[in-house]
Amino acid sequence: MSLNILTVTGRIGRDAEYRSFPNGGGVLSFSLAINTGYGDKQKTMWLRANIFGKRAEGGLRNYLVKGQEVAVSGELSENEFTDKNTGETKKTLEINVNNIELIGSKNTSAQPAPNNTGHVYGTPQGGVDQINDDLPF
Repeated sequence: MSLNILTVTGRIGRDAEYRSFPNGGGVLSFSLAINTGYGDKQKTMWLRANIFGKRAEGGLRNYLVKGQEVAVSGELSENEFTDKNTGETKKTLEINVNNIELIGSKNTSAQPAPNNTGHVYGTPQGGVDQINDDLPF
């Protein structure tokens, strides 16, 4: 069995949403804007990120808000769905997140709480970078 792992950094495009499954458990989902290229050739690609299991049920949701910069790694998958308006079959890229790190925050007054390992979801305690407010998020 081969497992492909993708690691990307980007900004959350919409606050994370938690959905429960009828058989128990749930998923925490959010959209991730990833910039590629540079200068006039720069474009934004959107990726849907999903966190399953106990990590989805915890307090992480409070920190996965629009504009938050994160680094995620996990398994890339393609999902097909039917557009309700056109009936057309479309595809999206999704990442099933194994690891997530908060890199920076648009809101510099919000300080994430450390987890029981002394880290803030993968970054050293108190090490959340402050970003420049000139960014368009």
